[in-house]
Amino acid sequence: MQLQLLPTSHTFFTRFSLSPIIHRNTNMTSGSNSLMWFRKGLRIHDNPALEYAAKNSNHVYPVFVIDPHYMKPDPNSFSPGSNLAGLNRIRFLLESLLDLDSGLKKLGSRLLVLHGEPSEVLIRCLKQWDIKRLCFEYDTEPYYQALDAKVKNYALENGIEVFSPVTHTLVNPVEIIEKNGGKPPLSYQSFLKLAGEPHWLISSLCTTPATIPPIGDLGNCEVSEVPTVEQLGYEHFQEEDPDPPLFKGGESEALRRLQESTNNKEWVAKFEKPKGDPSAFIKPATTMLSPYLKFGCLSTRYFYQCIKEVQQEVKNHTSPPVSLIGQLLWRDFFYTVGFGTPNFDRMSGNTICKQIPWNDDDELLAAWRDARTGFPWIDAIMVQLRKWGWIHHLARHSVACFLTRGDLFVHWEKGRDVFERLLIDSDWAINNGNWLWLSCSSFFYQYNRIYSPISFGKKYDPTGAYIRHFLPVLKDMPKEYIYEPWKAPLSVQTKAKCIIGKDYPKPVICHDDAIKECKRKLAAAYELNKKTNGVVTDEDMKKLRRKLVEDQGQGNDSRRLKQKLI
Repeated sequence: MQLQLLPTSHTFFTRFSLSPIIHRNTNMTSGSNSLMWFRKGLRIHDNPALEYAAKNSNHVYPVFVIDPHYMKPDPNSFSPGSNLAGLNRIRFLLESLLDLDSGLKKLGSRLLVLHGEPSEVLIRCLKQWDIKRLCFEYDTEPYYQALDAKVKNYALENGIEVFSPVTHTLVNPVEIIEKNGGKPPLSYQSFLKLAGEPHWLISSLCTTPATIPPIGDLGNCEVSEVPTVEQLGYEHFQEEDPDPPLFKGGESEALRRLQESTNNKEWVAKFEKPKGDPSAFIKPATTMLSPYLKFGCLSTRYFYQCIKEVQQEVKNHTSPPVSLIGQLLWRDFFYTVGFGTPNFDRMSGNTICKQIPWNDDDELLAAWRDARTGFPWIDAIMVQLRKWGWIHHLARHSVACFLTRGDLFVHWEKGRDVFERLLIDSDWAINNGNWLWLSCSSFFYQYNRIYSPISFGKKYDPTGAYIRHFLPVLKDMPKEYIYEPWKAPLSVQTKAKCIIGKDYPKPVICHDDAIKECKRKLAAAYELNKKTNGVVTDEDMKKLRRKLVEDQGQGNDSRRLKQKLI
């Protein structure tokens, strides 16, 4: 099957065969009003919900609701943005909405932006605009599941047809869970066996003219244009001396980047994760398409088709789990497990998560979050995260391991919250899944395999160019000390204009001691989880904490006695 890149003018768009969630009003006649509710799926290409809304409708109302739950400015947060989203992601979203609005205007429509609690706003619009058909992309996140239930219940009680296709993933998580006996598969390989080839691959791919009926009477609904960050209240939230934005939001940019990536067919065919250079910052060693997939500016299925086309031309290509298609399937895997696992985003009450007595240390958390650990490789990554809203996947592995099972033993939920806020591509299922994995709380249990905060980065960047860029205070430190500047003689520190403990922090922990302590605690926690079949009570956890403290005290006494005897 041949597939050409979609024109960025949006003159045409792709329609795939899929199994939508549809609640039909059999009395509905043609020529009724339809409402297209955008949340993710901020695109015109491969948007079955938008296409369905346009069918046999007199008027189509394309709507996006600015939700204060995500968008209300929070002056008390540790970085510019709302309580849940950093300014980088908010800016990317607004750019994506502007691009969507531009695309809709080329088709004789526009994006209607409203403000407020989404279910309340949607129900008000359904009433005032005499809507007979409500269309939106299905979302598996718990927040949207609850939100959608309110809106769908109102719609169905009032004879409004609801069309909610599964188009944010390659496969339908509901179908995978049903095939697996009502539970999500907990390994990637078992997921692949259940998923097979996506349904829509067997259907002929067709392009049809995108015609969208005009917007009707808006009634008393307060509709606005896409706001700026200043209009949302972020005029005092700008970072000082920010780097130029790495990403520009929107479907047009997503398709341009996709074209650029797929033009290099050898690179696409031979892509192999986890290989790649986490220290590459001038030209990062990846597609850089994750934010566009997160917001649905780029169709996952369209991306999949483009990779398939390359693989037909370049026969010698990598395969899942390491290939680019493998990465898209990893995404689907986490979506499926997240959707089918109660309390997936926390340790407590999560049946697939090991119960571990993590430290509750806000000082260590803040040092990690604010790039003050004293380990340049870790701190440089966290600076890049804050400035760019993106870091390489191996860099994510490094800092997540360091915070949790590697060095600081801080709860993975705390790190997850920081990533959720700062990453432009932060995705509920993938973010939680990766933190569960990297903290050895689920999926992966080889807690003895640690990402060193010193040697891991040095392997890719021995001269420390990455560190010098993101931590300019260390730019003159000799390469021999760039990863361990506390070891530099005072004369070297003075010449480099960087005194450790004054200009740059001393390490917050001794790495060699910390990894031993982390392994000791994890071994004890694993033993408890095994003994209780994973049903660890609060009392069990209290006893384990007391035991770990006692054992640590005895260990310290033994070390002191040994030193005295020597």
